[in-house]
Amino acid sequence: MACAAAVIPGLLRGSVGAFCTRVTSLRLTPRALRHLTLNSIMKSKRKTDHLERTANVVRQEVVSAAKVCGTADESPSVKRLRLLVADKDFSFKAGQWIDFFIPGVSVVGGFSICSSPRLLEQERIIELAVKYTNHPPALWIHNQCTLDSEVALRVGGEFFFDPQPGDASRNLVLIAGGVGINPLFSILQHSADLYRERTNKGSGYKIGTIKLFYSAKNTSELLFKKNILDLVNEFPEKIACSLHVTKQTTQISAELKPYITESRITEKEIRDHISKETLFYICGPPPMTDFFSMQLENSHVPKEHICFEKWW
Repeated sequence: MACAAAVIPGLLRGSVGAFCTRVTSLRLTPRALRHLTLNSIMKSKRKTDHLERTANVVRQEVVSAAKVCGTADESPSVKRLRLLVADKDFSFKAGQWIDFFIPGVSVVGGFSICSSPRLLEQERIIELAVKYTNHPPALWIHNQCTLDSEVALRVGGEFFFDPQPGDASRNLVLIAGGVGINPLFSILQHSADLYRERTNKGSGYKIGTIKLFYSAKNTSELLFKKNILDLVNEFPEKIACSLHVTKQTTQISAELKPYITESRITEKEIRDHISKETLFYICGPPPMTDFFSMQLENSHVPKEHICFEKWW
């Protein structure tokens, strides 16, 4: 992630302490990593378990140790986690998720990465934003995770945006509900990095326009809103957003008001952006994901132009 759009370290200074500034040695040895992942896989038996739901999804072979180097409250219900991954073999594509292995917690977490691949390349950092639930990995992140806590990560997922320099130019429409913004925010930041690379070097992938539709209960639960508006202002001809709230009870700030609609995202709004050059990425609760993917298919958008991810 390039400096102009990078999350400034101060945003991730929370009650647990300061952000990390250098690569430090991790205590999880290769043998300990293997034991942790195998033990977690064998014990993780829940019917709604992440490993079971994604059993047939492609994963990388690399399991990497990581250290927590910053946390912050992204919203009243979502904690943002900053992780240092020293392993140079660890990489991901914008939109992918990780298997999240926690020492002492038998259930394996599954969380989409919300940061840009560029941040990992430059600083060996990835970021997650995890909603509070009773699921053991989420409980650990909210209640037990501290600065320097160690975990293990493995990348997986077929929901990503990873264009190559010679690929045809595409517009993107990103449709997010709740914490479904996570992989789409990664894609949005990656797209901004591609814009900058094209502007600065005159080469690289030529991306079209991007429109983000993002719905949450209220403005306090709209994650990354400041970062999103910063990108809209940096690239006014390229990036636009429509933020939707469904249960707003307080006054909306003057800064947010021009971007806010107090209703759900409608099929008409999405239909207005259909073209043969446009790819649609949808992530949110299953009913929302099913609704919009079906509407797009009914509007004769090719299936290969509709990418979706469901989170339970």
